[in-house]
Amino acid sequence: MNTSFSEISNIIRNRRTTKPGKMNGQRIPDEQVEKLLELADWAPTHGHTEPWRFKVYAGDKVQDFCQAHAELYKKHTEQEKYLQEKYDKLLHMGDKASHVIVAYMQRGNLPKIPALEEIAATSCAIQNLLLGATALGIASYWGSGGMAYRPPMKELLQLREEDIVLGILYLGYADAIATEGKRIVPLEEKVAWM
Repeated sequence: MNTSFSEISNIIRNRRTTKPGKMNGQRIPDEQVEKLLELADWAPTHGHTEPWRFKVYAGDKVQDFCQAHAELYKKHTEQEKYLQEKYDKLLHMGDKASHVIVAYMQRGNLPKIPALEEIAATSCAIQNLLLGATALGIASYWGSGGMAYRPPMKELLQLREEDIVLGILYLGYADAIATEGKRIVPLEEKVAWM
């Protein structure tokens, strides 16, 4: 087997989600996060629209973001649906993370390219980043909870209506080794050779 294929196969198969609470608080050098963003920038893109965008929070700004996220939840959740536990969870999501990155799709100026393709391209950029993190021994979590997909998050981030937040990425280091991966549905049930 080709060495390059073997290496990338190993990285893909070993990428795991690590919840932010399992991170250890150790700081990732900003230069490594920049390298991950460079990998993200090599995602496939129809019409060279390059719709992926990232807002990076590091250092004290991680807690600033988490505080703002929790406050958005408190302000924009109906009283009968509000849960103090959820507020506290959002407030403390980044306590042990080194960096928080909000990934979003910035809709381009080529209306002939469907928004779905722009979302897919941005998701590919996120996956590139997560795979790079795995290769560097960095734990990652792609979160979509809280207010991630709601209009107030767009307002907080100063996004346009047509832009779409695809997730909040938490990066850090973890002491525990990631668990072995699993697939529930056999590949044969997902593929039809024609």
